[in-house]
Amino acid sequence: MTQALPPIVAPNLKVLFVGINPGLRSAQTGHNFARPGNRFWPALHASGFTPRLLAPEEDVTLPEYGLGITNIAPRPTRAASELSADELRAGAAELERLVAELRPRLVAIVGVTAYRTAFGRRRAALGLQAETIGGRPVWILPNTSGLNAHHTPADFARRFAEARAYAEAL
Repeated sequence: MTQALPPIVAPNLKVLFVGINPGLRSAQTGHNFARPGNRFWPALHASGFTPRLLAPEEDVTLPEYGLGITNIAPRPTRAASELSADELRAGAAELERLVAELRPRLVAIVGVTAYRTAFGRRRAALGLQAETIGGRPVWILPNTSGLNAHHTPADFARRFAEARAYAEAL
């Protein structure tokens, strides 16, 4: 059985992390970034967002650290490339609503390609964006999927740490 994952959010979030969509393993377990080899949880810890390495099953504890998590598209797939542009755009509209309601300090999108499609920003690059989502600043992080071999653990740690420092300065 596969399922969409509900947002894990709370008031006064420092950062709302936004994945592209649940992978099949995440949908099976009911936890975010659950596939072995995904670098989200190690990057979160290495960058100082969490004091220890969390397991995917601990995703519900993220609000204790001032963090939240959701996805652009709800449909689970093996790879994000299986999503249609329409699904990503529909998810972007829902994300706008959620962010406007929650008002986190920073929205951190984990995946630049999906962001480009979902929000019509063809030239978006990693880092702080000029545009906002729901009136909140946006930081683009690299996709942490094990299928994305373009970044090293050190790259993830550095880029996540930059987003953390920015959020803390807000």
